[in-house]
Amino acid sequence: MKTYLSAIILMLFTCALSSDKPAYLLYNKNLKEVSYQKMLKELAEADIVFFGELHDNSLNHWLELQVTKDLYKEKKEKLVLGAEMFEADNQTVLNEYLKGFITAKQFETEAKVWQNYQTDYKPLLDFALKNKLNFVATNIPRRYASMVSKGGLEALNQLSEDAKKNIAPLPIEVDLTLPAYAEMMKMGGMHGSGGTSISAENITKAQIIKDATMANFILKNWQQEQCFLHYNGSYHSNNFEGIVWHLKRKNPALKIMTINTVEASDIENPSEKVKNSADFIFVIPDDMTKSY
Repeated sequence: MKTYLSAIILMLFTCALSSDKPAYLLYNKNLKEVSYQKMLKELAEADIVFFGELHDNSLNHWLELQVTKDLYKEKKEKLVLGAEMFEADNQTVLNEYLKGFITAKQFETEAKVWQNYQTDYKPLLDFALKNKLNFVATNIPRRYASMVSKGGLEALNQLSEDAKKNIAPLPIEVDLTLPAYAEMMKMGGMHGSGGTSISAENITKAQIIKDATMANFILKNWQQEQCFLHYNGSYHSNNFEGIVWHLKRKNPALKIMTINTVEASDIENPSEKVKNSADFIFVIPDDMTKSY
């Protein structure tokens, strides 16, 4: 009788497991399923971690917060945070908020926060505030990226030396043959405001100056034995290109780990296209709630 009951319990437990509907699955670069703890152990040993996100995916942002909390348990004050979502010329007001000099409302008024800041990025910033962590605004001010899209990288030469402090040191290295940039070039140009024509090359160079600037501020704010966790759109770090490429050109010895986030109709069978796109890949159902 006892054996029979044990068999029934095991069968029920197995059925329960088979009916689970996980919110995500985690894979390594070879699309082999791995545990969250294994990923966390490897991330904690890295100098720089890139969390490539889908900007509008609610679960993606929850995962970012969990990774941040768990890395903090491992690294404590040696954890440094940074994000594409904050522009370099807002570093002063960002520091003032983290030091408690200004209120949350004052920060949101002064900084150029994204439309989903409240739901998606404020929790990360508030975690830094609570735990007294550095948080780096890494992105180029959007007005300077716009200048490049209209007039090429040469347009930045006319900026004052003070303004240039908010971008990567010029001239920057450009390789339009890198797959991500080459693909952008294929998309062609576009028409700007007032009927002006914007070339595909300048659009791509605007992307490159963003990547180079983010790499610059990550490197300037990282020190030995620290772990710098950077949040950015997956495009900026996928396939170990973008920001990662620029960092490696400056410091080949850096140990860099990357995370990619993708959506799939069947998370147990992600597309082979995402294989080798990152060290770890979060696969999320494509009908997951969006934050905007």
